[in-house]
Order: sequence, then C-alpha cells, then structure tokens
Amino acid sequence: MANNRQDDNEKIWSLIKDAHIAMLTSERDGRLYSRPMGASQRAFDGSLWFFTRKSSPKVVEVEAHREVNVSYASASDNSYVSLSGRAWIVEDRAAIDEHWNEWIKTWFPDGKDDPDLALIRVDVDTAEYWDGPSSKMVVAFDYLKARMTGKTPDMGENRKIDVR
Repeated sequence: MANNRQDDNEKIWSLIKDAHIAMLTSERDGRLYSRPMGASQRAFDGSLWFFTRKSSPKVVEVEAHREVNVSYASASDNSYVSLSGRAWIVEDRAAIDEHWNEWIKTWFPDGKDDPDLALIRVDVDTAEYWDGPSSKMVVAFDYLKARMTGKTPDMGENRKIDVR
C-alpha cells in the first residue's frame, strides 16, 4: 500500500510541480471564495504549502472552516488537478525557513522576518486529476475521430485518489 501511495503522490507532484500558481477555495458565510496562491514546496507528500499574510481574510476563513480545495490547471499540458483537504495556519519559524524562496520575497519584501507572515498548510484527503495528451495534434485527431464516429474522445487518464 505504501508504494501505491508513494506512486500516487509522485503522479500528483508530476502534474503540479511546474504550475507555480494554484487556486485556493475556502468558505465564508456560506459562500465559496477562490484566489490564486503561489505554491511553495519541493515535493508532494500529502500536504501543500502556501505563504500568506496573517491579516488576510483567508486566514479567518480557514480558521473558521478548515475544509478547502486547491486546484491546478495547465492548459498547455492538458492536465488538471483538484485536491481537497483541511487547512491550518502555521507560524512555525522552521517551517517558514524550509519553504522560503526568493520568489516569495516579491510578496513579502520584509522577508522571513515580516511579522504578518504565515503559512497555510493543506493536508490533502482526496485528489482527482485529469491528465490528457499534451500534443495539440493528438487532441485534434481525437476530437475529429470522435466527431466522425460519434464516440467520446479519449481525454487521457482520470483518477480519484484517497491521499490520507
């Protein structure tokens, strides 16, 4: 089982590692709110990490309703990933040091010592991905073939995964 989980995590990582921006969806007052977030990690082990400001409304949302969704999309690769789990606000200095990179400094010019700096950790429970052919010629051929035969085009691999 551990090998399957490791394989699943590696597959998810292969689909999200080059998509540096994800959409984080949280809930406030019965409504869903999504916003782009810069991912900050070097691998996927079942958790996702994002820097945030402690004063941000999303921190209040996460603390009130931990259930969130994170989605990644790469139209050029024809791959899409949706990850659902529970979010936590992390202020641990070691975690901030571990996930810090110079790209993050764009949003936090005071660096790692910014008193408003925190991390959002999303412990993923379930994931679903769609990994289609990235070649535009293959996609066009599949669509054309589907139109001619009346069958649904092959959109690639689609899987649902229990991460935890």
